[in-house]
Amino acid sequence: MSTVRKTPGVYTTEENAFPNSVVAVETAVPAFIGYTPQAEYEGVSYTNKATKITSMAEFQAIYTLPEPAAPADPPQQYTPHYYLVAQESMPDKGDHMTIEGTYYSILPDPSTIYYLYNSIRLFYENGGGDAYIVSVGGYDSQSNKSLANAGDQIVNPNVSLDALKAGLALLKNEQAPTLYICPEATLLNVADNGTLMQLMLLQANEMQTAECIFDIIGGRDPDPILYTQDIQTFRDNTGSEGLMYGVSYYPFVDTTIMQSGDIDYTNFFGGDVKQLEPLLNPSTNPNADAATILGQIENPPSDPLSVSQYNAALISASPTYALMVNHALSQSNILPPSGGMAGVYTTNDNNMGVWQAPANVSIVGVADLPIKLSDSQQENLNIDVVSGKSINAIRYFNGQGILVWGARTLDGNSQDWRYISVRRTMTMLEQSCKLAARAYMFESNAANTWAAVKSMISSFLNSVWSDGGLQGASAADAFSVDIGLGTTMTSEDILNGIMRVSVKVAPVHPAEFIVISFEQEMVQSG
Repeated sequence: MSTVRKTPGVYTTEENAFPNSVVAVETAVPAFIGYTPQAEYEGVSYTNKATKITSMAEFQAIYTLPEPAAPADPPQQYTPHYYLVAQESMPDKGDHMTIEGTYYSILPDPSTIYYLYNSIRLFYENGGGDAYIVSVGGYDSQSNKSLANAGDQIVNPNVSLDALKAGLALLKNEQAPTLYICPEATLLNVADNGTLMQLMLLQANEMQTAECIFDIIGGRDPDPILYTQDIQTFRDNTGSEGLMYGVSYYPFVDTTIMQSGDIDYTNFFGGDVKQLEPLLNPSTNPNADAATILGQIENPPSDPLSVSQYNAALISASPTYALMVNHALSQSNILPPSGGMAGVYTTNDNNMGVWQAPANVSIVGVADLPIKLSDSQQENLNIDVVSGKSINAIRYFNGQGILVWGARTLDGNSQDWRYISVRRTMTMLEQSCKLAARAYMFESNAANTWAAVKSMISSFLNSVWSDGGLQGASAADAFSVDIGLGTTMTSEDILNGIMRVSVKVAPVHPAEFIVISFEQEMVQSG
């Protein structure tokens, strides 16, 4: 309505020249669910709270133990415990070493194995940014006993399905996370792991804002022949709902996250130094220096050294101990790949766009793999004719190193949703348009509003197409937006207050199979 003016003068009226615009939502914001060293900051508990962080420094401030005053040793934020168990012959599975002619398997105490802390470190090492942390608890007491047999699945009795389910449910109130990651899910037994994965897929399907990145039980120490049984078990346990929102990677990765200072004598035999004595100072080959150091650790003098100083002295005095530390460090560095992949997704989206498949790239901080898959071995991972549940391989290539060699969702037989980049692009487009359309809530359901909405969405899709996110020689080939009476709506829709918009897009698909044809040609005269 025009304003009634009664005073002579000059008046200025500003009018909007441009319609509202669609702003693309963030596409790589993982939500990590699991256990942390602590969850407290300035007296406030962050346990069972979905908390946004933007850096490793923020994570450390809230979720790691505080640094003591110098010169005290900093606390170990991740304290796995390992046992050396004598074997009658050379073990055919698991990590082992030889001391004075006896084979020893190096087995962890399952109750001390956690993955979230180091997965966050791997995430930020690969370019991670914003993330949500749901800490469901701290590290519980150790069992003071080793894994029963080398090669057995590590099941941490302190990792609770109910706690992880409660943490997952908290994310129903958060729209920002676009990835659900639970690195410690593989520390559950097989049945509980399957239950959690199905719940994650159901929630992702309900929210339609996030994809789930899964790790596979058995990927830590795979049998070179029977690893296919682990793959089949994983496929059997993921159910059939929401597969388009699931992604999996295999195997685990051997990283460089843990460094030499992160493992010391307190990580062996539950911290019982007495059990190191027969290994470092055997009667058949006495080591007086090692015996002296161990004696001072057990019975500290009036001015004792720090843990790190005693540890350095033991490494220098005993080659056997140095080798033990290296073996324990190697085991501690084997991590599920989900955390690193979340960082890869972030870097991929920032550098090239969400429509670029996060594949044929390396994972920073990964030095080796527990199994090196061949082309023929990957075939059954990539395409499964029965379930269609594709699993993305992480592989080693001569001259190229370790690469992510797969770009499929768990819905591998679907023509619509088999590719990760297509699913994530569509999620980004849907959520971006949905949030932008809220500006028109309760506006008149009439031609002027329809034109504004169509212009807004079309402009956004045109920019995505210009950036290479949609295929087509022209914008008309890449997308179409329809809205209006007789086109997308009926008179009854308008009476019921319903505005319908039909958006069709042609997302970019990755070139998964490149076929080059060679033919011989006759020599031409002249």
